[in-house]
Amino acid sequence: MPITESPVTITVGDAAVSAIYERPDTPFATLVVAHGAGAGMDHPFLAGFSRALNDAGVATLRFNFPYREAGRKFPDRPPAAITAWRAAMDFATDRAAGHADDGPVWAAGKSYGGRMASMAVAEGMPAAGLVYLGYPLHPPGKPDKLRDEHLYGLTLPMLFLQGTKDTFATPELLEGVVNRIGPNATLEWLEGDHSFAVAGMKRSQYDVGASVGAPVAAFLRAHS
Repeated sequence: MPITESPVTITVGDAAVSAIYERPDTPFATLVVAHGAGAGMDHPFLAGFSRALNDAGVATLRFNFPYREAGRKFPDRPPAAITAWRAAMDFATDRAAGHADDGPVWAAGKSYGGRMASMAVAEGMPAAGLVYLGYPLHPPGKPDKLRDEHLYGLTLPMLFLQGTKDTFATPELLEGVVNRIGPNATLEWLEGDHSFAVAGMKRSQYDVGASVGAPVAAFLRAHS
């Protein structure tokens, strides 16, 4: 399937961030993808993930948060991250609107990026649904500090993809959260840690990301 890849710039307030828009010929949906706290949009995991989705018929937009664009290490606070998310979703929605058959626009993110997406939606950002690539439910070793309060008012389709060895989400706690959210939330366990790496299995980060693309594409197709 031919893929059109375009480096683009997204205006976020008084600044701008880099992004990569990738579109197959006839996408059935668009997925905006945010990076985690420790790596930008160019991380091989996100590159492999996006390409797998493109091959499955999904257009993607990867973008940097402002702190990453500026070369800072400490992630943006929620207000700044939410502003960036809104700008990225607006950009993707405008692109999708230019093609009559591009389908709905979804929001996804790795860890921090997914959590910020959910907070943006909780504050009114439109999205067809949310995909979490390793939701950071609590800091490692601190299951009492849950980051879940804003999730319970969300009624759009949500897919939680979580590694079975993920120290950011105790299985029993995450299962409880997903159950309390309701039937619009789906939890799918994948073997691996917070980055979906599996001990003893030699795979590149690109290949790991690509392997995560299949269940996401299936979920989007089922709900688009």
